Amino acid sequence: MVRRLLVAALAAALALATLMSSAAADTRSWQHVPVPEQVRPQAGLNEAVATGPDRAWAVGADAVGREAPGFPLLLRWNGTAWQRQRLPGAGWQGELLSAAATSPTAAWAVGRDTAGGARLLRLNGTAWSESRPPRGVALTKVVSGGGATWLIGTREGAQALLRWDGRGWRDMPVPPGAVYGLHVRAADDVWAAGAASDGAAVSHWDGQRWEQTIVDGFPRAAVGSVLAVSPTEVWAGGTGGFIGGPPGRPIPPLLVRFDGQQWSRVKVPADFGSVTSLAPTASGELGWISVARSLKWGPPGSSPPLVPGPDFLAWDGRSFAEYDEPAVPGEYDSWSFSLAPVPGSATVWSVGRASGPNGAFAPRVLRFG
Repeated sequence: MVRRLLVAALAAALALATLMSSAAADTRSWQHVPVPEQVRPQAGLNEAVATGPDRAWAVGADAVGREAPGFPLLLRWNGTAWQRQRLPGAGWQGELLSAAATSPTAAWAVGRDTAGGARLLRLNGTAWSESRPPRGVALTKVVSGGGATWLIGTREGAQALLRWDGRGWRDMPVPPGAVYGLHVRAADDVWAAGAASDGAAVSHWDGQRWEQTIVDGFPRAAVGSVLAVSPTEVWAGGTGGFIGGPPGRPIPPLLVRFDGQQWSRVKVPADFGSVTSLAPTASGELGWISVARSLKWGPPGSSPPLVPGPDFLAWDGRSFAEYDEPAVPGEYDSWSFSLAPVPGSATVWSVGRASGPNGAFAPRVLRFG
């Protein structure tokens, strides 16, 4: 009898251990998180920002047809599910492109309407409201950090950067070429990712002027995401420029790192694709890299010659761990990934859009942790 009880207890313990192990394994992979049912299948997300485990925002466009531009889409994560948020003065057609937050109750979102006009939304407390955008500027991105908020856009075809001074938007100097992404550490410590005539470029603002460095000189190379860990560790990611090769002329991903003295290229376990986003850990170190349309060369003689590569790369300070996005019934792979880490945790969101049947597409939300 005693022996039977011991065997039963051991079996229960093993079952519990297996269950706990499975639960732990689930948190160590990317999981699909559904969007609200009210969001139409023909929708897409462009960017997200998280301020805590129960508060995140995602922006994009809904009801986008082959001929129709769609309507702006704003979602909120409440800790349990994504909910659609009502937009102030809703009625304009277009999309929301970017979102950023300085606190759980202070956030911005930028977009454009079908007439090409800039749209700027502001969260003050619990409600979103329309805010007057800078005159004559077509907005593409909003970035917050170091207690400040910056806008990226164009004015009459020229690059424009603006900073919120608490009362209005102030024009800032612009580095040469194009700026696609910013990392704001402080008023006198801002990093810009982009491209110049000579290739991919990263620029640093010291409060007085920009200092630009060409980080990859291949024609049409560009970086769109930058993460500054410290003055002696800065990362930037993008594409290494167009090259000849298989159908579709795929491009190689570009990841570069600054060690305080020089920039060097970092090899990633993907031969083709684009580094679309960099996300820090809770301590500010590089944690995640997303690679859109990731491909690798298959074994010699294989047909087709290319095989799928990793969608996400986790960096532990020495090497990369490869992760794939989960399969979603009725949908195909994602076109893009935009990462949004949850402050103070190991959780990371990824938003974008995925291919669907018959040329359609669908919003895609993924979560790790």
